Amino acid sequence: MRLYLYLLVMICFILPELYAQQPKAMNEPDADSAAGARIFQLGEITITASRNSNPGDQVNAAAMALNNKMEVSEALNMLPGIHLTASGARNESMITVRGFDLRQVPVYMDGIPVYVPYDGYVDLARFTTFDLSAIDVSKGYSSVLYGPNALGGAINLVSRKPLQKLEFDGSAGMINTNGYEGNINIGSKWKQFFIQGGYSHLHRDAFRMSSDFIPGKNEDGGQRDNSYRTDRKYNLKIGWTPGEKSEYVLGYINQSGEKGNPVYTGNDTLNSFYLKPRFWQWPAWNKETFYFISKTSFNDKNDLKARIYYDKFVNTIFSFDDATYSTMNKPSAFKSYYNDYTYGGSLEYGTASIERHHLRLALHYKKDVHREHDLGEPLIHFIDNTITLGVEDTYKITDKLIVIPGLSYSSRINAKAEDYNSSTGTILPFADSGASKAYNGQLAAYYHLNEKQKIGGVFSHKTRFATIKDRYSYRLGTAIPNPGLRPETADNYELNFTGNSFNRLNLRVALFYSKITDIIMFINNVEPGKSQMQNAGRAEYMGAEAAADYRVFKNMFLGVNYTYLERHNLTDPSIYFTDVPNTKLYGYIKYNPLRQVQLLVSSEYNSSRFSTSYGTRVGDFTLVNAAVSVGIGKYMRVETGMNNIFDKNYYLVEGFPEEGRNFFVALRFSNHP
Repeated sequence: MRLYLYLLVMICFILPELYAQQPKAMNEPDADSAAGARIFQLGEITITASRNSNPGDQVNAAAMALNNKMEVSEALNMLPGIHLTASGARNESMITVRGFDLRQVPVYMDGIPVYVPYDGYVDLARFTTFDLSAIDVSKGYSSVLYGPNALGGAINLVSRKPLQKLEFDGSAGMINTNGYEGNINIGSKWKQFFIQGGYSHLHRDAFRMSSDFIPGKNEDGGQRDNSYRTDRKYNLKIGWTPGEKSEYVLGYINQSGEKGNPVYTGNDTLNSFYLKPRFWQWPAWNKETFYFISKTSFNDKNDLKARIYYDKFVNTIFSFDDATYSTMNKPSAFKSYYNDYTYGGSLEYGTASIERHHLRLALHYKKDVHREHDLGEPLIHFIDNTITLGVEDTYKITDKLIVIPGLSYSSRINAKAEDYNSSTGTILPFADSGASKAYNGQLAAYYHLNEKQKIGGVFSHKTRFATIKDRYSYRLGTAIPNPGLRPETADNYELNFTGNSFNRLNLRVALFYSKITDIIMFINNVEPGKSQMQNAGRAEYMGAEAAADYRVFKNMFLGVNYTYLERHNLTDPSIYFTDVPNTKLYGYIKYNPLRQVQLLVSSEYNSSRFSTSYGTRVGDFTLVNAAVSVGIGKYMRVETGMNNIFDKNYYLVEGFPEEGRNFFVALRFSNHP
């Protein structure tokens, strides 16, 4: 309540008054150009000369706000080729990109890697969207300049940059009757300097389950037990722009979160959670990032980009005896602590000195340190060092044809890996696994049929190094470590078409195919009752995407995208790939009956998906959402909406039901487009 009062006072009195005192620019940009300019372009990973020939998928801040997408995973789910998934056992929100999971599609913030060093995953529910200007997704084409492990693409969260002497935006809102969100972003730009800062707070006591849920083991319906969450984020960015093409930025991000972990409530007797449910809570999921990003232009044809960063990750899990979450006496109970950090950087030199070529050379270095222990046990350490060299060229063969070849080499060296023997209380080193090497290559070509239509093709050979968890985890005593795991590899192919007709219809179509080898997978009974991660898998992914946006009238837009995906386990067809449906359809209608009123209706269909590798399925589902936004004066809008209007009882993972009907009300404010 105090947060609401504070934000409302700021909204209604302080910020409008401050803004009224600022002199307005003589030539303020219109809404479209301003929205694009507010994207922190130094934080993007792009090939400047080919931006128009190689458009990636993007969700901008306006779309995230209008659709009330407060988490990165939910925002990304609006795009074709993206499927919302979940790790029910860990209450983590994730996505896949054309079937590749987040270990194979790294996540960046302004080009800086933020994925967790230990297992390569990142819980995207912990990354809120309030301070983002856009989210970029690279799929068929993902630049080798991203660095290592981009086997199936890359995701880049892009922050914002101010345009005015004083600009602000934010919101205060209610989620159902037991949750709230509040955020504010403030920025200021002078001739050669800018500053951008923000704060956000998201809290929910629990989420409400569908009325169609049938109470069962470990869940009686109503409010989902142990589904609370709190996430806070602070960010600050200071920049100096001494010239039109040079920029130097210092940034800081502080995320802190805590969450419950709803218990398995399914009927699959083969699932280990059926007889041994987890009663987990996460008192801390905290990240802290310091970074420096720069671009120095020596002249019109040569520049140097640099990134330096330090990222700290603190994670705590408590495992209790039962649903009272009060005792820890059983052998399965524990208090587990991670205290990880990563530091590194990259240099990227670009030159257009050779006619029709734009060449970029990149060097990346990354050091990952994982430190863990259970309460009462000593700290054990794991350290990986990764180096990547990459080169990419944008070759404009003719005014219509552009070719982009790229090559990179990566090496990962394990500097330390410790093993703790609880029986003897001693720490011993794992056997030295030596260096792991990987080569990546890519060739893309784009041909402009005319000013508004183009076709393209991409081939890439990409790799992913095994994570620390892949190589060294005992999986709570059920697995044998394998330090010598080789990188996974994928050969990816894509054909695409992008076009615009009559300035009303935008269309994008893509066909894709991936052949994956050396897949890291569980091999059962390597020893009696023990499994091991081995490079034993081969698979193929194939499918199609289509997306269209159509302006029906000046004040009405339609949008739809479709994804079809098949994944085949070539090594053992009896072991199923999980968490991704074959078919996904997403669409929306946006209508402005009055200048200050906006209506939005969206719907999403997912076909059934496998939830376990031995064949357990969850059913298909269709969700319908609606929102209304009404402008109030110059600075404010009131938005309200309802998600899952028909209260569908649906699952992304068997035994872990998703949220039923829910609503939101928010007061949004802004002094810029």
